[in-house]
Amino acid sequence: MSSPQRADVGLLSRLVGAQSAFQKKRAIWGYIFALPWILGLIIFWGGPILASLYFSFTEYAVIGSPHFIGLNNYIKAFTVDELFWSSLGRTFTFAGFYLPFAVGGALILAILLNQKLNGTNIYRTIFFIPHLIPAVALAVVWTFLLAPRVGPVNQFLRSLGVENPPGWLASRDTALFSVTMINVWAAMGGNTMLIFLAGLQGVPQELYDAAAIDGGGSWAKFRHVTLPMLTPTIFFNVVLAVIGALKVFTTAWVATGGGPSYATWFFALHIYYEAFQYFRLGYGSALAWVLAALLILFTWFQVSYSRRWVHYEGA
Repeated sequence: MSSPQRADVGLLSRLVGAQSAFQKKRAIWGYIFALPWILGLIIFWGGPILASLYFSFTEYAVIGSPHFIGLNNYIKAFTVDELFWSSLGRTFTFAGFYLPFAVGGALILAILLNQKLNGTNIYRTIFFIPHLIPAVALAVVWTFLLAPRVGPVNQFLRSLGVENPPGWLASRDTALFSVTMINVWAAMGGNTMLIFLAGLQGVPQELYDAAAIDGGGSWAKFRHVTLPMLTPTIFFNVVLAVIGALKVFTTAWVATGGGPSYATWFFALHIYYEAFQYFRLGYGSALAWVLAALLILFTWFQVSYSRRWVHYEGA
């Protein structure tokens, strides 16, 4: 090898070495800047999760030390606690009504707001504004609106001649329906609708043009173009909606407290009362892990089943 070639090789080696050292130094600084977040994640997220897993195998009533009792908390949940099965069934009932209306309603709303009409951006803002209000505040407002005697909804019904309007949140017969509709209303104009809207705007116009050339009308375009292209977005929203439905808590806690007569006593509410009202942290932790297992199971099932109907572009 000639001398100029050896010089070029040496220069290249030094450049590669300098670049490698720079990348290592950059990586170190990256870890340093991320360290506070990583520590916070370990301390405030990982720590409580591991602690709750340990507490789920103990009898722990805040006062005193945890006493290890093995699987007794889980056995109690499945065999002794009557509210365990009733609250779980009530949560599934809520989810069964909530999911199609929340996801389907958000999709319909997104399709309407995706039309090229005057003032569309204003309508999008109007529909999204309620989602910016805290869930607790929304529950308080709806509690007032649906108040049996002084609520504007029942006053309006009386003005139409309805002598005995529903008790809504105050009646055992209508409380679950009322909580479900409040949650559906809150979900339709929120992130679910925005995600659908983003998915709709990502569908290539060329596909609609090709469908039009083939003589396809609006329904044919929706069925053969929009829906297949939107399946990844639908799948994502359904997964989030299932998780949210099984964790339903805020509306029932604020508006009804789980009543009347346990009509809105959802599983997450049962966990809260056991852990933080009755101070049975060990048993409450066991219930929380049962809910976590259900969420993991349902998510795994949805991911496994999604291969049959979710179509990814280019896949």
